[in-house]
This record gives sequence, C-alpha cells and structure tokens, in this order.
Amino acid sequence: MTNDHNAPQTVIKQDELRLEKFLPYRLSVLSNRVSNAISQAYGARFHLTIPAWRVMAILGRFPDISAAELVEQTAMDKVAISRAVSSLLKSDYVTRREDPADRRRQVLNLSEQGREVYARIVPLAQQYENDLITSLSTEEREQLDSIIEKLMVRAKEWSERGLIDE
Repeated sequence: MTNDHNAPQTVIKQDELRLEKFLPYRLSVLSNRVSNAISQAYGARFHLTIPAWRVMAILGRFPDISAAELVEQTAMDKVAISRAVSSLLKSDYVTRREDPADRRRQVLNLSEQGREVYARIVPLAQQYENDLITSLSTEEREQLDSIIEKLMVRAKEWSERGLIDE
C-alpha cells in the first residue's frame, strides 16, 4: 500500500457536521424524495398535498380517530395536520362528527368520496413502494425493516424522555 503525500487530505474537525453523512438528514432527504415522487402521481389528479394524503392514509386504516390521534400516528406537526384536515373537509374527502361516547371529542373519517380517492391512490403508492424496494434483495429488505423498527423505537424513546441525557 502506497501513501500519496500529494493527495489532498480531508480533515474533519470534531465539531464539524458532515451533513451528507448525518443519518437524520439522509433519512429526511430520502423521505422527501420518495414522498415528492409519489405525490406527483396523486397530487395534481386529486388536489392533495403530502400531509393531506398522509391524513387520508391513516383514516383509511384507522377510522374514527381525532386530530390529536392523527398527530400521534403521523408524528406530524399539529398545524400541518390541522391544515390538512381543513383542506380535506373542504374537498369533501373527510367528515367530522362528535364522538357519541365522548361529546368533547371530534372524530374524523373518510367520506364516500374520500374512500373512492383513497382506493385509487393506494395501488399507486404500493406500486411506487414496490418499484423502490426492487433495488434491494429479500435479505436487504428484511434487514431494512428491522433497522427501521429499531430506529423507530429509539426515536419514540427520545420523544418520551428527551433526546439525549446530559
């Protein structure tokens, strides 16, 4: 092995952040790229933003939940959820009603029109997911799923107790 003394050396200072290698940044960029690609398939056709589609996707799987529960399920900002719900109510994709068991609680559901749109978008989203993961072997898919689960548990711990103990 030779040592090229003329080659430029990259020195990383201890307090310097290499954003392009920083896992939270990389996950965010990946999520944004995938979400934006998928949203191009449904956004213009159904006039949905990414947050609105996420709300619909949750309601398609978990009916009769409140906006606060949507925040918990999606880990999205309350304001983003509120705007998405407002937009979906105006588009008649979502209905809101009082919970008969707790009159203080408002529950959200997909309307008939919302269920139709949901049924049309789900296969598109699944097609994008399948296309994305075909670049991975079966073993890599299993590893990725395991890694994501572990990271989700750790991130949830952070949100429950604080990011880092000092």
